[in-house]
Amino acid sequence: MPQGRQVVFQLSGVTRSYRVGATEIHALRGVDLELVAGELVVLLGASGSGKSTLVNIMGGLDRPTAGVVRYHELDLVSASDAELTRFRRNSVGFVFQFYNLVPGLTALENVQLVTELAPAPMPAAEALERLGLAARMDHFPAQLSGGEQQRVAIARAIAKRPEVLLCDEPTGALDCETGVIVLDALERANRDLGTTTVIITHNAVIAGMADRVIRLSNGRISSIEANTMREPPSALRW
Repeated sequence: MPQGRQVVFQLSGVTRSYRVGATEIHALRGVDLELVAGELVVLLGASGSGKSTLVNIMGGLDRPTAGVVRYHELDLVSASDAELTRFRRNSVGFVFQFYNLVPGLTALENVQLVTELAPAPMPAAEALERLGLAARMDHFPAQLSGGEQQRVAIARAIAKRPEVLLCDEPTGALDCETGVIVLDALERANRDLGTTTVIITHNAVIAGMADRVIRLSNGRISSIEANTMREPPSALRW
């Protein structure tokens, strides 16, 4: 873990299980983890290893079956639904594999959906400019490429100036060249805004851009590796 930085998330003994018919599924089996301010973490693991479940719990979208999950002093396990809603609205930006843009709204209007709710957002136009989309603000999602739509989704996520950015397979639906553009946008958001960033992926190549690489297997953390030097996405060997 990077030294001398404030702990943002603290997880201890986190488990998550649920039933599918008569079968009990153990998605997480005792996860201990700390994330610190401003780091970029890549979560690696095969499908079903628990990556998305872990990030959903950190983002307040799900609750663990057991264990401790703290965001600063906020206990996410015992928090009320209203507290979790406030936490997600004010502190967390989400980026998913599929862009979840509103088809009938322009790129600018999609970002404004978030800035109208956040307590201290950056202007929607500025967020899009940061993502290289100044000339595409008035275009509708159907008029944008997949990579451009994903960058709109990232602009929407960073526009509220979140402390945490959680990204679940953000390049999963993109080709390699477009994926590099999207990863570069995430890296710049992390670097320029100081946003603690977590990227879920099954693509080990992406690990090179991280401060730390956390590997999950069968619901457990199998290894945590620190990178001595982060590589820019354009230098990754796909």
